[in-house]
Amino acid sequence: MPQGDARRLPPRAYRVSGAWPEAVMEEHHGARVAQALAGRLQVAIEKKEWSVAELSRQSGVARYTITKALAGEAWPDLLTIANLEKALGVDLWPGREV
Repeated sequence: MPQGDARRLPPRAYRVSGAWPEAVMEEHHGARVAQALAGRLQVAIEKKEWSVAELSRQSGVARYTITKALAGEAWPDLLTIANLEKALGVDLWPGREV
């Protein structure tokens, strides 16, 4: 799948100021979604009192992938998000109430 310019840079590259994931962001919807997802993911991991390694075991998602999503260094795909949501029992996608 071609990624185009919108995915040429990682999500955190669209920061204007501040530290990821609380940073002020450019007007890039995808980067803002990735930012919100990273924040929700971190909160969910902390609430479960899990490590990234434990989440990896429970979800089947590689530790590297989870770490990259948390750091804003990758664009997580839908299957990754779905597997993380299932393992954590939470909705990670921003802007949607269950």
